[in-house]
Amino acid sequence: MKQKPTSFMMSQSFKCYCLFTGVLLAIGLQAQMALPLNDLSAFKSPAANWQIAGNVMADMNKKNDMQKMEGTGILVNLPAEKSADLFSNFQHGDADIELEYMMAKGSNSGIYLQSRYEVQLLDSWGVINPKPGDNGGVYERWDDSKPKGLEGYQGYAPRQNVSKAPGLWQHLKISFQAPRFDGMGKKIENAKMLRVELNGVTIHDHVEMFGNTRGSVANDEVPMAPLRIQGDHGPVAFRNIIIKNYDKPRPVLKDMKYAIYKGKYETEPNLAKLPPEAQGTLAMLSSTVNKIPNNYLIKYTGTMEVKEAGDYTFNLSTPGGKGWMRINQQEVIPLTGRRNAQATLPAGDLPFEIYYSKFVDWEKSGLGLTVTGPGIRTFLASDANAVMGDVADPILVDASKNIILRSFMDIPGGTRVVHAVNVGSAKQLHYTYDMDNAAIVQAWRGSFLDATPMWHDRGDGSSKPTGAVQFFGKPVFALEKLSTADAAWAWDTTGTAYRPKGYVTDEMDQPTFKYSIYGTMVSDAIRVMENGQGLHRELQVQTPANDLYVRLAEGSSIETTGDGMYLINDKAYMLRMDDAATIKPIIRNAANGRKELVVPIQNKLSYSIIF
Repeated sequence: MKQKPTSFMMSQSFKCYCLFTGVLLAIGLQAQMALPLNDLSAFKSPAANWQIAGNVMADMNKKNDMQKMEGTGILVNLPAEKSADLFSNFQHGDADIELEYMMAKGSNSGIYLQSRYEVQLLDSWGVINPKPGDNGGVYERWDDSKPKGLEGYQGYAPRQNVSKAPGLWQHLKISFQAPRFDGMGKKIENAKMLRVELNGVTIHDHVEMFGNTRGSVANDEVPMAPLRIQGDHGPVAFRNIIIKNYDKPRPVLKDMKYAIYKGKYETEPNLAKLPPEAQGTLAMLSSTVNKIPNNYLIKYTGTMEVKEAGDYTFNLSTPGGKGWMRINQQEVIPLTGRRNAQATLPAGDLPFEIYYSKFVDWEKSGLGLTVTGPGIRTFLASDANAVMGDVADPILVDASKNIILRSFMDIPGGTRVVHAVNVGSAKQLHYTYDMDNAAIVQAWRGSFLDATPMWHDRGDGSSKPTGAVQFFGKPVFALEKLSTADAAWAWDTTGTAYRPKGYVTDEMDQPTFKYSIYGTMVSDAIRVMENGQGLHRELQVQTPANDLYVRLAEGSSIETTGDGMYLINDKAYMLRMDDAATIKPIIRNAANGRKELVVPIQNKLSYSIIF
């Protein structure tokens, strides 16, 4: 349940100043800032439940359990008897908010844009059909006068649940557009969640806020207000909080004229000697003024009113031809095929020229111009008729039941897995197995596969995950003979006599992979855990060779929490040894300052990957 704060005095001014590490900064002058978390000075009168830490740990098996360690860089909420929400010193209107957060088991919190519109933070690990009150949901509005059970309305559930386990860091990005008001203070446009991404997956796109969500700090809506973090419902930690404000006026195109010239122009002509086919004025930059189907050039002229000097980025789309652009007699986008460029502009009324030469007859005409600047979110300065290319309808593969699909799979680092087996599960947890290395290269939560690159037109044979992906590093052989526990892991199969033997499926269509190595047969069974909370892997080796090891994990860090549990790659995922009583993995140094977790194997080894 969300509770409304009893009191909080809030300024509605369009400018505010806040104290960060002893320096007074005008927030309106900063396009982007990282909140300093060496102390709590970025926040207004923080209650005792809010603290600064250097590290945090949350037990995935204990409700509301979170422990903090000394240091700085992490904001921690540990609710006590007198807990309160946290309000930023700065105020914001249009803004992008990016941060990482960690939930304790069963915990509940929220990010309130302008202290009024909540994106829910909740331990929703394993939920199959998320609701507005689940992790990443836009919380409901509330009306106590409605019948019981119907008080909540106009909430938005995330498109899919891509939540991680409690005790792991999750990544959230919010692009927020504040409500708009006329000169008399009347609201003329609702606030919007333009885009919300959780763990790399878009879960909301252009969601309109018809009013404040439940637990809002006030019943009104305003142009500027503080960011607010809920602090009275359970332990939660935050780090790497980045705020990008968009509080600057946009450049305006005005006094625009156009002239249309018939002919095929792949280089810039001398238009002084050419009579135009048509000319006139226009209120918005557009190619719809032209009636010639092909082989024409349109010249646009006018004034760009720049309110604030700075570096501006322009992107010009000219389908079926070429375009170029000049501002203040300076060439910004040259006639080279390049579509985007940056220009340093002074404040004032600056003359501009834009040219669109259309000469490819099979492409649809259109003109598009986007502008980005200091404190200005990218906006479309033309009409929306530009054609950005032949965009295929996506070919999506569902996993309403267990499914196996072979394809190429591209993973970070420029690596293409050419013998990839993609295994989908109705529990909404999926993985890719590399037959060349007998290794799990990635797993993801949410939807299964986008097969458009493989099946559209001639295709390239590849597919890609459509959920929140957890990569396990560059593909490397899973088993290896080591002379000592510190010997380097080999990056190829030379000398191993490795031979893949395919896979067999059980009655639930779950595969068990088979291969031979060092003269012995290996059975590699991977199963999705209950509620899709992770993968259980069991390796069985017949007559194992001496000194045979399994490489369990690799990452920037590997921490042990006891009881056979390991936190991998700065708490990106967890690994649990199911044979912890008899098998003890070794944390060892690897190349480039990385860590590896390896373990000797005799006849059988089982462990779980949890995220």
